[in-house]
This record gives sequence, C-alpha cells and structure tokens, in this order.
Amino acid sequence: MIRFLKAVASLPSIFAVLTISLSLAAAQSASAAPVKAADVIGRTVDGFVRPAYAALHERASAEAKAVKALCSSPSQANLDTARADFSALVDAWSTIEVVQFGPIREDNRLERMLFWPDRKSIGLKQVQAAIAAKDPSAADPAAIAGKSVAMQGLGALEYILYGTGADALGSAGGAYRCAYGAAVAGNIETMAADVDTAWKKPDGFAAIWRKPGPDNPVYRDGPEAVTELLGVLIDGLEMVRDVRLKGFLGANADGDRPKQAIFWRSGKTTDSLAANLDGLDRLFKVSRIGEALSGDARWMAESTHIQLANGVADARAASGPIDAVLADPEKRAKLEHFRLVTSSLSGLVGTRMTAEFGLTAGFSSLDGD
Repeated sequence: MIRFLKAVASLPSIFAVLTISLSLAAAQSASAAPVKAADVIGRTVDGFVRPAYAALHERASAEAKAVKALCSSPSQANLDTARADFSALVDAWSTIEVVQFGPIREDNRLERMLFWPDRKSIGLKQVQAAIAAKDPSAADPAAIAGKSVAMQGLGALEYILYGTGADALGSAGGAYRCAYGAAVAGNIETMAADVDTAWKKPDGFAAIWRKPGPDNPVYRDGPEAVTELLGVLIDGLEMVRDVRLKGFLGANADGDRPKQAIFWRSGKTTDSLAANLDGLDRLFKVSRIGEALSGDARWMAESTHIQLANGVADARAASGPIDAVLADPEKRAKLEHFRLVTSSLSGLVGTRMTAEFGLTAGFSSLDGD
C-alpha cells in the first residue's frame, strides 16, 4: 500500500466506500460533481493500467523476437531492428513504470525489470563479467530469472545492445553476447506477460483495487483505494525529478553527469522522462479524478494536465544522446524547465489538491521508510 498519504481524522473524506459519492470535505456544494470511488478506479484500470501493460507485453514480445532473429542471423540490419525494438520497449515500460504497486511488485519484478540507479556500478560489473567469462548460466533462458536483478532486466539488455563491444552482435563473433541478450529479452517478455495477465484477471488485483471493504486484504475503503491512485502521481513526480533528473542534471552545467543518466548508452534518457510524465498525464485524465474537485478548485485539474503536457514537450525537445543534450544550451534549458515544471506539479498535486481532497502529504514511499 502506498504510505505517503494519510487521511486527516478531523476532516470527513471525500472518497466514500464503493457506492457512496465523492464530495469535497471542505465544501459540499452543488459545484462539486458527484464521483464514485469505484468509478475512478475502474476508469483507471480499464483506461490506462490494462492497456499500458498490454502495450508493454507487446513491445517486450517484439524485442524478444528481434533479438532471437539477430542471434540466428547476425547482421547490422538485424542489430538495428533489435535496437529499434528496444527503444520502443523502453517507451512502453516508462509509460507504465509510474504504477509501482500490484503485480509488478510480486516476485521482485519491479527491480528485475529495471535495476537503477546503480551508483556503485555493481550491476554493470556483473553484466560485464558474464560477457567476459561467457557464463553459460547467464545465457540460459531457464536460469536467467534466478540471477541477480541487475543481470536480467532493461539495464542489462541496454548494455548488451549498446555497451562496449556491442557492435560484435552484427557478426558471428558476438554469439555469446547475443545468447545472453536473448535470455534477458525473453525474461523481460515473461515478466511483462505475467503482469499483463495478472491485471486482466477478473478476480485478480484489479478487483481488489476496485472493491475495497472490511474484508479486502489491501484496501479497507474508498479513501484508501483512491489514495493509491493519487500516490502514483506524487511518487511518480518525485521519482522523475529527484531520482532520474537530479541524478545527472547539475545545478549548473559544470555539475552535469551524463553517464549517471538512465538509458544514456541508448540515447533514451529524455524519451524515458517524457514517457514517465505522459503516463502520469494519461492516468490523471482517464481517471477523471479532477471531477471530484469543487468549482473553485477545478482549475487544479486543468493546470495539472497542462503542466504535465508541458513537461512532456520539454523532454521531447531535449531528445538525443544525453551528453550532446547537456552540451547544447537550448536543450539543457528545456531540462531546467522540466525540473521547474515537475517541482510545481509536486506542490500542486501533493499539497494543494490533496488538501482539497481532505488528505495530507506524509512521507514518500521512495524514502525507504
């Protein structure tokens, strides 16, 4: 359960259990639209979560197929295809990555899908060691899931496809490296398929989220279910700004660290940031949670959408290899603006909007508490 929001005991919550309409605690007026918690969660699941995980499954399958084809027929053309499919896979993952609860948390899938940041290069060293030693267990599709989380996800696959020595994949000399890549890609496909299936089950996690109650093992009432949704927005913004962006963008150009950026080898750093915010925007719009705001506060919903869209535009305008982006004053300025936008959104959603909903910001689930 997301832990960084907690209901304020002195204020009646706007989120009633299942069939009770939502209304603002502070201003129950005709301008506050009646909204049901079950409807908010239902729209989120059917309109964003399930389609996004289905897209991830599709892209993961395409990548697994492309890497297998590369191994069977090494060529520059097939390597280019595997890299193009990796790019699409990163976009798909980054869109749904903001939903960090539910089936993705089972069996350490979240960490196995993407081990990052790797501040001490522990994972990188493990991947490099496997390639150097041609470790047969790392190239074994049946064994890869039992390896270190750093050796079996998107980070490992990026290094295999783009890291030092990756050009050998276009020839027979890259046979082991390709076999390892095929095992990793297949493992990612399996995880994506499992999560996709889990969310589609009529009696699976989607039903648990949609139907809170005293016997529910996760959500006791409507407020807890909707708090989980708001948590995606708050934690997502914090992750993007304080973990991803801050990891490489310094206070000034002298403090930039391009090789600390996520997906820097593949040139997908800002594409990933854009997809993260696009996922948050899609979730926010589809849920229509803003309809629960009173007339005087309804502007917050429109402002949230506009600022998320602006952040996406900033990241897309700063596309390209991150070292080149940071060296370009105009593109770097886009990332500075991206930082300002995400900070503004954290205040808008995490403080003002949650206050309107009778909730208050507590500690973040990213704190490690």
